[in-house]
Amino acid sequence: MAAGDFLAAAIAFAAAVSIASGQFDSCTSDVAILLPSPFNASVLTCRPIWNSFILRYSQIPGNILSIVVSAPYTSGWVGMGFSNDGLMVGSSAMVGWIGRAGKAHIRQFYLRGQSSSQVIVNEGRLLRSGVKPAVLLYGSSIYLAFQLKFLAPVAEKKLLFAFATETPNGFHLTKHDDKVSITFDFSAGSSSGSSYPYKLKRNHGALAIFGWGVLLPIGAIIARYCKEWDLLWFELHLAFQFAGFLFGLAAVVTGISLYNKIHADVRVHRGIGIFLLALGILQVLAFFVRPDKDSKIRRYWNWYHHWVGRLLLFFSAINIVLGIKVGEAGTPWKVGYGFNLTIILLACIFGEIMLWGRLSKKPVADPPS
Repeated sequence: MAAGDFLAAAIAFAAAVSIASGQFDSCTSDVAILLPSPFNASVLTCRPIWNSFILRYSQIPGNILSIVVSAPYTSGWVGMGFSNDGLMVGSSAMVGWIGRAGKAHIRQFYLRGQSSSQVIVNEGRLLRSGVKPAVLLYGSSIYLAFQLKFLAPVAEKKLLFAFATETPNGFHLTKHDDKVSITFDFSAGSSSGSSYPYKLKRNHGALAIFGWGVLLPIGAIIARYCKEWDLLWFELHLAFQFAGFLFGLAAVVTGISLYNKIHADVRVHRGIGIFLLALGILQVLAFFVRPDKDSKIRRYWNWYHHWVGRLLLFFSAINIVLGIKVGEAGTPWKVGYGFNLTIILLACIFGEIMLWGRLSKKPVADPPS
């Protein structure tokens, strides 16, 4: 009997056992009797991975990797992916679940994008061997068993692990409830790198949006539309711009740290970020060399300060949108920044209307007789 057929036949028995067993899988669990060769647990190296995920694996000649992934399971799906850069987009994954009718499913998916429609079933870059993959439900855990063939002996690989509690509709995966990305060394049997720095990525995005996308635009709005507030407008403008620059600088620092960890190919985003930092530094330096109001070169300084500031705000908005996209930030970030940008644009439109209204009411001097 083929390995996949054996596992499929064992599901009915394992489902009955699962009623009496509430224990999660561990490397000390005796599941060897349920997993036939080449997935027999007694010949596989076992390592705890994340969130009760257990990875069992072995390599055989021909660069073939046998893998059994287990995780706690009540419903939904469980997946293991292979990535070039530790990110979801562009990776290929093996995903397994028990359907609503009790039938076991395991498929390869290509993660072309973040939305469900861009997660393509029966596509991907993983080469499978002639052994049929299968899914086993035993106790409180689900087991995904599959073989992959590589072009060279397998050493370090960037792996993704994820799960969802909502069962797929057909072969359309629901959004994951949680995920992790690690670098795993199959030759040494250990994680050789830290997990993907999701917190650092979130901090980078939050600092950039708050500094470049919130504080600086507010400071610019105050400078253009609130000059009737005597000197208060200048003090507020100065405070918002310096605070925005400091938050933006912190975003650049966290961005550099993030790049050093993952070396993601985001050349345009990085390039614009460096450009924004340069513009911000120029604006700060311009403050310290600001000419007096009566100076003949004050008009040229004003022209420089205004247009460099507008250029900075324009490219800040572009880079934030680009960062949300390349960082796979998801819908909440898109909606949140979209709402923020809408408020800023509406404030500018309202400010322009009020400004033109005030200018039109200014008395015009009579021409000399």
